[in-house]
Amino acid sequence: MINDLEKRILSSFIIFPISLFFIIKGSEFFAFFLGAIFFITSYEWLIMNKKKIFTKLIGIIFLLFTFSSAYFLRHEQGLYFFIFVVFISILTDLGGYFFGKFFKGPKLTKISPKKTYSGVLGGFLLSIIGGILLIKLFMNSTVLSMKETFEISILILVISLISQLGDLIISYFKRKAKIKDTGKILPGHGGMLDRIDGIIFAVPFSYLIANYFNL
Repeated sequence: MINDLEKRILSSFIIFPISLFFIIKGSEFFAFFLGAIFFITSYEWLIMNKKKIFTKLIGIIFLLFTFSSAYFLRHEQGLYFFIFVVFISILTDLGGYFFGKFFKGPKLTKISPKKTYSGVLGGFLLSIIGGILLIKLFMNSTVLSMKETFEISILILVISLISQLGDLIISYFKRKAKIKDTGKILPGHGGMLDRIDGIIFAVPFSYLIANYFNL
């Protein structure tokens, strides 16, 4: 019998290369990919908030803004920066999951009972380590100055924080709706919103920051 972790890993092996293909291709391929995810997440959001018309409307508007930001972030800031933001969000999620499982410890909030302080720290730690390594790979360099390392680390920490807040926000609405997952489309993960809850907050934030600071 396959457990949730094994399902999570197997589905990730399928999701990752497909997603990477559309991200790298860009243009109309990426637009199609974003459109498909938008409709899936919108459906999950509407089902989760059946009787809350205002909440449903605000959620759909936010998702529209998120996926529009994703398209422009990919094409205005470039492939590498987009992958960087998504990668930080994924590492944050992985760090939170595995550190929380291994170290356990005090619970973070009643909104999401599985979230722990150790998971939060793990998310920050793994995202910084992985993010800096990814930057070095993109820059084709093994050495970063102290200033560059500091600035990159701050950016990573902020993106990671926004990603974790996004996770908590979606958890809050799931708790209000009295459901465990937003759907069942992704074995081991639940719904599409369960999988990208942090990313849909980190991406529009990164797009706004990139435009404000002309990154």
